[in-house]
Amino acid sequence: MNMHDPWPPAPVLRGLKMAVLEHPLVFKVPAQTSRDTLKNKPTWFLVAEDDQGRVGVGECSLILGLSPETEDVARTMLHDIAAKGVLDAMAVPASCPAVRFAVETAAWDLAQGGVGNIATSAFSNGTRGIDINGLVWMGNAESMRTQFDSLVQRGFTTLKCKVGALDWAQEHAVLQEFRERCPAADFTLRVDANGAFSKLSSDDTARRLDALAKLGVHSIEQPLMPADRDGLARLAEQPVVPIALDESLIGVTSLADRMRLLDHVRPQHLVLKPSLVGGLDGATVWSKLTEQRDMGWWVTSALESNVGLSAIAQWVAVQPAVSEAESPLPQGLGTGGLFTNNIPGKLEVRQGQLLTVSQSAREETRWRQALLGAVPHEPGCACGGHHDAP
Repeated sequence: MNMHDPWPPAPVLRGLKMAVLEHPLVFKVPAQTSRDTLKNKPTWFLVAEDDQGRVGVGECSLILGLSPETEDVARTMLHDIAAKGVLDAMAVPASCPAVRFAVETAAWDLAQGGVGNIATSAFSNGTRGIDINGLVWMGNAESMRTQFDSLVQRGFTTLKCKVGALDWAQEHAVLQEFRERCPAADFTLRVDANGAFSKLSSDDTARRLDALAKLGVHSIEQPLMPADRDGLARLAEQPVVPIALDESLIGVTSLADRMRLLDHVRPQHLVLKPSLVGGLDGATVWSKLTEQRDMGWWVTSALESNVGLSAIAQWVAVQPAVSEAESPLPQGLGTGGLFTNNIPGKLEVRQGQLLTVSQSAREETRWRQALLGAVPHEPGCACGGHHDAP
């Protein structure tokens, strides 16, 4: 794949030796949202080796309570896929987008040579970065102030703040202090409510949006819960603050239903998380539908490790809305430093950009160890059974 090609469905690869490596990700600091506090994250790596000894790796990582898959469903499906020795992303049910993401990225990895690079671009070559937003997690007011200060010092000019967990007066005070120090002409401010405004009356919602508008907020992600499409449509019709849909996209899998959602709500932006919306193929469809309607979009990781984050970033880098735009919207891809046990990678965040900082060979020890004892399959067998190990 390169930046001049359209993004097709992943190739179907057969006759592979495959294994599933379970690797729950552990947060350095519990990550608080208006929904929940995350301490760890169920994660598996789907590892596939072809008859030339090349290895492809895909990540399946869940946000429990948000991902359509349960742990048991994801684990069982991944092991079934490995037992068959076939990578066929479109054979994975649309109700399991994180599993589909793992399958398609493992297939693209193998198809591109098994070196951890699913698409070639100036980003993957290390000559161009991707602008990203810095993320301020929910916490007490002092913690949020500290996070804002740290992100500004690190060179971020687009910052995103979770809202909806604290007392509104405290949250507003923190945002107001930030804006006083960082004017809208120089710093973009996004907020993410994760549906928290559904708890409010319509008058209270209007007052909070007015307050955010006065602070020059760029957009608010998912102010209301996904079920309230009429409410979201009302907010988007005459937006005090531009509306971005996020959780509303989860579970909307058919083309007709996707078009119906966009045409009903008419949001100003979409936030695409491939592991939640049908993998890279699903994200591609959403992005094209959005562009056809003159809406904006950006991609956010669903808190994957460096393996999944790298695949998402490489996909983003070849999208025309990013690669060919003079001022592309910053992406939400700065989550690689959240975990105590992340997989080593080649990405770094510098001055508000995500960069590929190494062209060295991928460290494959853990992947090849996972494949020890895995059952090889003959090309084309797809038998679903177990051959005798050599």
